[in-house]
Amino acid sequence: MNVLIIYYSTNGSTKKMARLIARGIEMVDGVSSIIRTVRNDSIEESDLDDVVVEKNDLQECSALVLGSPTHFGNMASPMKKFIDSTTSEWFNGDLVGKPAGVFTSTSSLHGGQESTLLSMMLPLLHHGMIIAGVPYTEKKLASTKTGGTPYGPSHVSFNKKDDLSDDEKDICIGFGKRIAELVIKLK
Repeated sequence: MNVLIIYYSTNGSTKKMARLIARGIEMVDGVSSIIRTVRNDSIEESDLDDVVVEKNDLQECSALVLGSPTHFGNMASPMKKFIDSTTSEWFNGDLVGKPAGVFTSTSSLHGGQESTLLSMMLPLLHHGMIIAGVPYTEKKLASTKTGGTPYGPSHVSFNKKDDLSDDEKDICIGFGKRIAELVIKLK
C-alpha cells in the first residue's frame, strides 16, 4: 500500500512539507510514500528534484495527498492544471473510497492558507475520496504560532525563506502518519 504525495513548490517550502509528510507515512508498517511533482512549463523536467506525476500513479495509489503554495487564496496554477486533467480518472472512479488530504505554504500569516486547503479538497470530494484533516488531538495545533490548521498542514514563511517551525514539522509528520493509518484501517 502506498500514499501518493503530489506537490508543487516555488520556493521550496511545500517540497519540504511533502518530505516531512512522507516521513510520517513511512512510520506506519506496511505503508510507503511516493513523492511526485506536477509539470511546470517554466522549468525543464530534468531540473526538477522529483519525478513528474503520471496518471497511472493515481490508479495505483492507496491514498492521495496534495500540496501547493497559496497563490491569491488558491492553489497554484500548475497543480490546478494537473487536477483539471483527471477527468478520465473521475469517470472511472479510480480514487473513490481512498483517503486524501491537502497541505499548503504561504508567505504571509493571512495569505489564504485555509481557503487554499478547502479549494484543494473540492476536486478530491468530486473524485469520491475520504478527506482527512488534522484533528485537535494533534497538540501542536494549540501551540503553533505559525502554520497548521485542522484542514491540513500549513507553513507561513513571513515573506522570508524561513525554515518550517518545529510545530509545523510535527504537524506534517503527524498528518502523514494519520493518512497512513487510515489506509490500513480502510483496507
